[in-house]
Amino acid sequence: MKIPRERRTYCPKCKTHTVHEVHTSKRRKASELKWGQRQFRRVTAGYRGYPRPLPSGSKPVKKLDLRYKCKECGKSHIKGSGFRAGKVEFVSN
Repeated sequence: MKIPRERRTYCPKCKTHTVHEVHTSKRRKASELKWGQRQFRRVTAGYRGYPRPLPSGSKPVKKLDLRYKCKECGKSHIKGSGFRAGKVEFVSN
């Protein structure tokens, strides 16, 4: 998938449309301190089995987040919730 290296879009800090530099950041690992994960660890501890049906397998590609860094103020922000892509290539406009 080809994505432009720079894009003119809205900056929530400047409150106006400015030129942004685009780069990816992989999603980080989910926190072990969240309630659902703590409950899962508690249920699977000891001699009991897996508490829900086993996962059917991993997805072929990870989700990517596009980060937009404003060239005016230098602040970064993410738009949307990410998408799956096998290969991401940045092209200059």
